[in-house]
Amino acid sequence: FWIDGETGKTNLGVGKKVRKLILFVIILFLIGSATKASADPSRTKVRVGHFSNITHAQGVIGHANRWFEDSLAPDAVVDWKIFNAGSSAIEALFAGQLDIAYIGPSPAVNAYVKSDGEAVRIISGSSSGGAALVARADAGITKPQDLRGKKIASPQLGNTQDVALRSWLGKNGLKLKEVGGNVQVLPAANADHVTLFLKKEIEASWTVEPWVSILEQTAGGKIFLNESTLWKDGQYATTVVLVRTKFLDEHPELVKRFLEIHVKITDWINAHPDEAKAVFKKEIERETGREFSKAVLDNAWTRVAFTNDPLQSTVRAQALAAHHAGFLKKDPDLRFLYDTRLLKEVLTAKVAPPPISALRANNATKLREIDGGVETSQKK
Repeated sequence: FWIDGETGKTNLGVGKKVRKLILFVIILFLIGSATKASADPSRTKVRVGHFSNITHAQGVIGHANRWFEDSLAPDAVVDWKIFNAGSSAIEALFAGQLDIAYIGPSPAVNAYVKSDGEAVRIISGSSSGGAALVARADAGITKPQDLRGKKIASPQLGNTQDVALRSWLGKNGLKLKEVGGNVQVLPAANADHVTLFLKKEIEASWTVEPWVSILEQTAGGKIFLNESTLWKDGQYATTVVLVRTKFLDEHPELVKRFLEIHVKITDWINAHPDEAKAVFKKEIERETGREFSKAVLDNAWTRVAFTNDPLQSTVRAQALAAHHAGFLKKDPDLRFLYDTRLLKEVLTAKVAPPPISALRANNATKLREIDGGVETSQKK
C-alpha cells in the first residue's frame, strides 16, 4: 500500500484486486488437491453397509466414530451406505456397489444360494438376539391360537424375522392366508409397525430392537414371545458380517484390518455399554431423523448380545426354515458360505484389553460424532 506524494492517489484498489486474485488461486489449489486426493488410485474405496438397528451396533458406532476410517487409512477410504432392507443391500453387493455389510443371516444365505455359492462369504458374527413377537396389549392374545384371523407385521418379505415368524406359525399349526389359512403376515418397514399398532391395523409384530422396545413403550405393545426362548442357550445369529468374495480375494489385508476394528468395537461395546449407547443413540437419531429415548435404548440393549461368533449352526437352522417357507427351492449346501480364517487370525493375535486406545488421542477416549454432534471424553 502506498500514497503518491504528488497526486495523492493510492494503490488500495489494486491491492484489493491482488488479494482477490491470490484468494482465488488458493481456492483453486485446495480444490485441486482435494480432488486429486479423492481420486488417488492408490487408495481403495471400501463400501460398507449397515442398518439403523441395535443389532448392527458395531457398524453404527464405527460409522459415528470413524474408527474404521482411522484403521484403514492411508491405504483406503470408507464409503458408508445405510440400508433399510436386506434385499437392497444384496442388490448392491451383486452390483459391485457394496463390499462389506452388516446384514441378517437370511439375506446372506439367499445371496449365497442365488449366486451358486460364489458371490459372498460370512467372515464374522455381529449380534445375537433382539427379536421378538410383540402383540397389542388390547388384542387379547395370550396363546398362539389367538392369532387366528389376526394380522402380524414383519420387517420385510423373506428377511430374517419374516422367516422366523412364518416358521414359528407353522410349528404352532397356524396357516397363512395365502395358503388357505387365516393368519395374515404383512411385510412393512420397522418404523411403520408403530403406526400400524397405534391405528390398530395389525394385532402383532415380529420385529427387532430397538423397535421391540419402542412398540412396548410407545404403542401399547407387550412381548408375547422373545425369540431367544426358541434357541439353545438363548443364542442365535441376528446379524453377521458379509463380504463380496471378489473383494475378499483382492484385498485380504484390508478385510483383516476391518475385522480387527470390528472385534475391538465389539469388545468396547461389551466393556463400556453406557458410552456405547450414547454414541449409538446420537448416530441412529442422525440416520433416522427420529428421537430415541434413553429408556428405550436401555431396555433394548439388554436383549442383544454382541459377539464375533457367527453361530453357524443357528444360521443353518434359519436356512432350513427359509427352505420350508418356500424362500429357497432346495435345502442349501452352506459348506463354503463361511470364511473365518482372517477372524481366527485376528482373535489369536488379540491382546486384552483391546487396543482401541491406539485410535485415541492424548490418552483419552474421544468419541467423535459426525455432523457436529456433542463430544464426550473419558480419561483413563
